[in-house]
Amino acid sequence: MSVQAQFRLLRIVLFFCAIAWGISLFGVFASWDAATDALRGLGAREIAYDRMLDYWLRMAAGAFALVGVGYLMVAVNPRKYAAILHWFGWLMILEGAVLLVHGFRLGLPPFPFYGDVTACFAGGGAILLLRKSASSG
Repeated sequence: MSVQAQFRLLRIVLFFCAIAWGISLFGVFASWDAATDALRGLGAREIAYDRMLDYWLRMAAGAFALVGVGYLMVAVNPRKYAAILHWFGWLMILEGAVLLVHGFRLGLPPFPFYGDVTACFAGGGAILLLRKSASSG
């Protein structure tokens, strides 16, 4: 595969990672009912309202969305950020490992657990494999 094709693929992967993390922005602005409906759609049981849980939802959603902004910045101009691409690849892989260990430990069902782990390992691995294409050109 040509370096130019690898670079295009790298950008696609980075945009995918930006969306995967950035989707959490929903949790920052959604009502409690909308957020818990979404979580139930992903397999959670009923979650009673608690102010601290509401706060932690916004805190975690905000942090994840900001990680997504980081991937978006890198996706827009990978050559500018070529020196730190390996960090973005390893972040995905390490998050995938955390999800894998705790998903199995908790006995979670395949959906959405397997998809999350696969997205992390595939995205991170692809970034690590394709990152040198951002330095060429």
